[in-house]
Amino acid sequence: GDALPLQRFPPSSSQPVPVSYPAACQPHRLPARALLRPAKVCQAGDAYTREKFKPQPTRDLEKEKRRLQNILATGKDEVTDKVEQVFVQKKEEEIAEPDRFEELMNEIQERREFLAEMEALGQGKKYQGIVLTEISQKLHEMEIIDKKRSEEMRNTMTKAFPIGNKFNLQD
Repeated sequence: GDALPLQRFPPSSSQPVPVSYPAACQPHRLPARALLRPAKVCQAGDAYTREKFKPQPTRDLEKEKRRLQNILATGKDEVTDKVEQVFVQKKEEEIAEPDRFEELMNEIQERREFLAEMEALGQGKKYQGIVLTEISQKLHEMEIIDKKRSEEMRNTMTKAFPIGNKFNLQD
């Protein structure tokens, strides 16, 4: 029941060779009693001293007052609005927003291609109902967009031409 010896005895040699283990592998022994520092040692250290107050840079109160007055008067923050307007204008110039009508056309085409691939694989019946329903929803959305555009066109045309003109665009 004892622990195995730390030395290995080779059969060919007559002297035992000691086996050394690195320090990380050797077991750590705990002290007999806890190592607590006395109160005097703790108080003598820096644990009980307070940090000195370091004032932070102050803000301009007059500027804050003007900003608050502007917010209460107009409901908007003047500085951020200018920055946002410039950012929005640059964003609109850089990125031409894709037309929703064109997006719908592309989505319908993708669904038709998917359905054709599934039919080629023999899975067409499984997906046909779902894909045709999605296509009909996209077509309905396209019709709504088309009606809105045609209504806007009529409104702009009636504003451009007087009502007393020979041409009647409402028909």
